[in-house]
Amino acid sequence: MRRIAILAIFLGFLTPLLASAPAHAQASRTWVSGVGDDANPCSRTAPCKTFAGAISKTAAGGEINCLDPGGFGAVTITKSITIDCHEIFGSVLVSGTNGINIAAAGGNVVLRNLNINGLVNNGLKGISITTANSVWIEDCAIFGFVQQAIVDTRATAGSLNVTNTVARNNSGAGMGVATTGGTLKVLIDNFRSLNNQFGVSFGPNAQVMIKNSDLSNNSATGLDNGGSSISADNNNLSNNATGVNNSSGTMRLSNNNIMFNTTNGINNTGGTTFTYGNNRNNGTSLGVTNAGGASTEFGQN
Repeated sequence: MRRIAILAIFLGFLTPLLASAPAHAQASRTWVSGVGDDANPCSRTAPCKTFAGAISKTAAGGEINCLDPGGFGAVTITKSITIDCHEIFGSVLVSGTNGINIAAAGGNVVLRNLNINGLVNNGLKGISITTANSVWIEDCAIFGFVQQAIVDTRATAGSLNVTNTVARNNSGAGMGVATTGGTLKVLIDNFRSLNNQFGVSFGPNAQVMIKNSDLSNNSATGLDNGGSSISADNNNLSNNATGVNNSSGTMRLSNNNIMFNTTNGINNTGGTTFTYGNNRNNGTSLGVTNAGGASTEFGQN
């Protein structure tokens, strides 16, 4: 009898704890597979089918990995997360919608090694960023969208980092930044924006460093500025209608190939464009400012 009484007391203490325990705790790492199922817990041995299925089972700050090649669908990100399919073919194929939406207030988001396919201009935007602290886009290919491959419309300060990424065959810009508040810090390194309308296009409120990139074969402009502060070094801006266009803001150009553009090489219509004398431009340059001599802080001319 005494043992039964003690057991009853123990179960009495344990029952409230069991009742309050979560039915499905979120994991710090989850997995998707081409043969997975979103009813699974998204573990390595029982992976999910889509990014949308996995993200609800992944803790903030956690990571979704691809177990094998597959198309894992559109996803909306509302928290800090890493989606990393490196060494595995991971695809997002969409029609009539955006590929990836980032609406993660205060969050840090990493997208790595993804093919984001708009199905020959049936998708709207490849990656749309509306709120976040920092966004990293690495080793991705974004193509076939009727609007921008990457578009950032944040109303608060933050950072956008795009490295080793290709945006091609989109009807809008390969990258468009139109922030409405704060200062967005943008780093672009080894970005290939080809055969779009614009290579990259910036509105106000951004501080941009773009280097080692190719913004060519675009129907309008390779590098377009409408109010930001931009430094462009060691890029190729060729075979566009206009290589560089600055209607507002400040641009500093050095070590760039600006060749074979059909209208203008450099066109400054409302901002200030400094050229350091070491750009190679075989087109017309309108309204540019030669930036000092080798002994000044502006560098060589």
